[in-house]
Amino acid sequence: MRSQADRAAAFRALHDRPGAFVIPNPWDAGSATVLAGSGFEALATTSAGLAYTLGKPDGAATREETLANARAIVEATDLPVSADLGSCFGAAPEACAETIRLAAEAGVVGGSVEDYTGRNGDPLHPLALAVERVTAAVRAARALPFPFVLTARTERQIETDADFADVVRRLEAFAAAGADVLFASGLRTLEQVATVVRAVAPKPVNVIMGFGGTGFTMEQLGRLGVKRVSLGSSLARAAWGAVLRAAEEIRGRGTFGYTQDAPSFGDMNARMRGRA
Repeated sequence: MRSQADRAAAFRALHDRPGAFVIPNPWDAGSATVLAGSGFEALATTSAGLAYTLGKPDGAATREETLANARAIVEATDLPVSADLGSCFGAAPEACAETIRLAAEAGVVGGSVEDYTGRNGDPLHPLALAVERVTAAVRAARALPFPFVLTARTERQIETDADFADVVRRLEAFAAAGADVLFASGLRTLEQVATVVRAVAPKPVNVIMGFGGTGFTMEQLGRLGVKRVSLGSSLARAAWGAVLRAAEEIRGRGTFGYTQDAPSFGDMNARMRGRA
């Protein structure tokens, strides 16, 4: 197994080299093993994917569950892992700092802090507090004995009355506060992507794919200067989609054709042997 310092150096190097890379989001150790075996160079956890595995909606997993899942994914492969830490399990900047420290103890070499509150009618932290939270997370990351990649994320764009100028303003403020990577959920056009990349340059930008409504390609995103492309919960939802289709076939038609599309028993065992 590579050391945490080696993984951290490899993760930082992915952000420093030319071109864009994909960071897929496993939801458990098994999916991490499969994705690592598929040739990806780094992994990121998914809060929604974990929550669904636990039988909960997104946002309902505890910090303890989130960090235990991150540790299991770290231990499943030699790849660098970044953690989806959501809102860092507390509104106060101190909670963000503590979550970053605990995530590092779990073995990850990167993690995120976002401005989403999870409260209906009041979904975002005010900008001043959001910046304080990022600043505290950055301080905690810089105190670690390896180069932890801190991603600052805004959920402003997913609101129905989203003001794109405020999306850019928040990302610029997060970049000035020291975040290593900037991330806005729900960018809808290539023009928006290009605007975000220009606004925070030369810092890297993460774009999330797999949520419908956008048909961006890696070639297009890379040409615009995007550095990192994550997949959020889309792979987990694709897996659940296969389960739902199989259940509907069995209950509705009494047939078992879904098995024709499933990997074989032997294939899955071969993919998991690295953890045996």
